[in-house]
Amino acid sequence: METLRLGRTAIEVSKMGFGTGPWGNKSIWGFGDGYAERDVKKAFKVSLDAGITFFDTAEVYGDGVAETILGEVLREYGEGRKLVVTTKFMPQITRHSGEDVLSALEASLYRLGLGAVDLYQIHFPLPPSPVDVWAEALKEAVDRGWTRAVGVSNFDEIEMRRMHEALAKRGIPLASNQVRYSLLFREIETNGVMAACRELGISVIAYSPIAQGLLTGKYGPENPPPLARRDRYKDVLRRLPHVVAQLRRVGAAHGGLTPAQVALNWTMAKGTIPIPGAKNAEQALENVGALGWKLTDQELASLDEACSG
Repeated sequence: METLRLGRTAIEVSKMGFGTGPWGNKSIWGFGDGYAERDVKKAFKVSLDAGITFFDTAEVYGDGVAETILGEVLREYGEGRKLVVTTKFMPQITRHSGEDVLSALEASLYRLGLGAVDLYQIHFPLPPSPVDVWAEALKEAVDRGWTRAVGVSNFDEIEMRRMHEALAKRGIPLASNQVRYSLLFREIETNGVMAACRELGISVIAYSPIAQGLLTGKYGPENPPPLARRDRYKDVLRRLPHVVAQLRRVGAAHGGLTPAQVALNWTMAKGTIPIPGAKNAEQALENVGALGWKLTDQELASLDEACSG
């Protein structure tokens, strides 16, 4: 498996990671109804065997369930492997101090069964909390040996630059910004985030790279996704058939690859590290089929054009 450096750190990660957002999540994904813990554990094993080394979670995923399950599979299958694990702190109005960050990380480490994670991220910005509060807490986490690197998630360009500067004053690089990015949601290309990441040497970790399942080809205006996704994406569904049709055309040119595999390869071609989720072994196997081949420049252009309308 080809690897990439995480930002300007010494950490190497697989070109594609694995997101545990669906693990334990009932409102969006229906955890416990159609798939359960045994299924997501199989998804982890399939991904691990395919060479995935980068596993992302957060304290809020399933209210800690995702971290707990990830810890179990790391102990069961990960021994002796060089795996990279990341989790996140979720700021709240009543939870915004440096001590809150450190207490949350300590709790996450307990659920994961780890002495340290490789990357610890601030899940969302919380204005008007001073960025120095987060930077100082992250430095303390590094100094304590609880994390090897630090990052942010859902930060816009200005917020990210401020965090980069605050950490640099403390001698720590900002390794990553984890943001929504897919063929259907390309805001970071125009709002300055992607350009700033390239300028500053910050890795873009792309969550929802298949738009929470929309780019699998299973859904459309007449067949919307279930649960919370039904209302969330009702406007996007109108332009989905045209995009999926082009994904299918490109996939056919590569021996019958699926829309999801083409969509994931597109995010990697754009210089990001996608972290698709998987609820079962079948989805995980499909995800890893995005690796080992490349889109042509012409195919990239055709996909860009298909989703620009």
